[in-house]
Amino acid sequence: MTRLTVRRYLSGERVPGQRARTAPDPFEEFVEYCRLRLSADPHLWATTLFDEVTALGYRGSYPSFTRALRARELRPVCGPCRSGKTGQRAVIAHPPGEETQWDYLELTDPPEHWGFRGSAFVLLGVLSHSGRWRGWITESLDQPHLIEGLDQVVGRLGGLTRRWRFDRMSTVCHPGSGRLKASFGPVAVHYRVGIDICPPRHAWRKGAVEKSAHVIAQRWWRTLADDTTLAHAQAGLDRVCARLDGRRRVDAAGVKTTVGALAEAEGLRPAPAPLPAVLGVERTVSEQALVSFRGNRYSIPPGHTGETVQVRHRLGTPELDITTARGVTLARHRRCPDGAGALVRADEHVAAMTRVVLAEFTDRAPCQRKRRCPPTAQALAEAERIRRTRSGTPVESGEQVVIDFDAYASGARPLRGANPGADARESS
Repeated sequence: MTRLTVRRYLSGERVPGQRARTAPDPFEEFVEYCRLRLSADPHLWATTLFDEVTALGYRGSYPSFTRALRARELRPVCGPCRSGKTGQRAVIAHPPGEETQWDYLELTDPPEHWGFRGSAFVLLGVLSHSGRWRGWITESLDQPHLIEGLDQVVGRLGGLTRRWRFDRMSTVCHPGSGRLKASFGPVAVHYRVGIDICPPRHAWRKGAVEKSAHVIAQRWWRTLADDTTLAHAQAGLDRVCARLDGRRRVDAAGVKTTVGALAEAEGLRPAPAPLPAVLGVERTVSEQALVSFRGNRYSIPPGHTGETVQVRHRLGTPELDITTARGVTLARHRRCPDGAGALVRADEHVAAMTRVVLAEFTDRAPCQRKRRCPPTAQALAEAERIRRTRSGTPVESGEQVVIDFDAYASGARPLRGANPGADARESS
């Protein structure tokens, strides 16, 4: 830089990093208005305020407008929003085998061939002491799917802790009050665990599962291929979680270790048999009278193509039922392992489908769609009758059309005096 610039910096005429404007600031006359508006409403959107100052005559761009707001610090800090929030975090002590944190991770845009209606979900379970993560992919947030996910994740974690901590899930508690739902009480009794519900707006109270959801979404879901099956996706999630067990940690004594070593030393209780909850999902019947479920296909009787049916399975049992929307059982099959790609078809379903196909088979030549086929004589006569009826013209036929009963009566009985003999006989 020149000696003149250095001299101005040393004398205080100019400040390094600040350039003098050669044109007047277009935002200067709107500063007070923006300050008053944001003082009254600290949460006012900048886009709304930009529309207002534009109507007042501001000609700058939206990025210039927001930059001017930040440079002048016109938006005040909202006291209620800042209360209780601080950059400092206290470390909560979690004894070994004490707590498991649970939460759902929503996965948008799952592969279409999975058959999920909407988003997919991952139920994540984290051991608070060691930080071991495990997850289970599910298509629904209802309570039977939650119970299935709890059993699957507990088996992958290695056992049960003494307490479970949940977010305010509607399947576990009442979101408004935080009170445990009566329908979830048998689940806690079955697994012999205590239930803790996080207070509202305290995400850091279950920070371990919040961090696991962030890592799983970025390191696994974002790179999942479109042609991945549900079984392969679950296997890939298990591999990612197992690989993350190698993260380095320091135990309570200050000794360097890993997450996996800490988890193995927690001394978890073995899990009982699955709670016999009944889960159900909706599926659409294919043209081959097949219903897809968990990577396999199961047959039903023909005649239901395109209908929506319910696949029901009681946890811990080897069978599954396929029912109509009204609850009529269409088929019962032995469930195959998830992702096996099996085609399960009952003999009676195959025979019924064969009969339907053979009954509809014909060797007759197809109809000629382009041949000439004018209206027949009967059709033309019917059209003429319709035209005459609508126009009020009597229809030409062998019988007279009666439209006036008085005329009919006068025609059927001659007037008195027209036939003297008849009149005389009638009077006698």
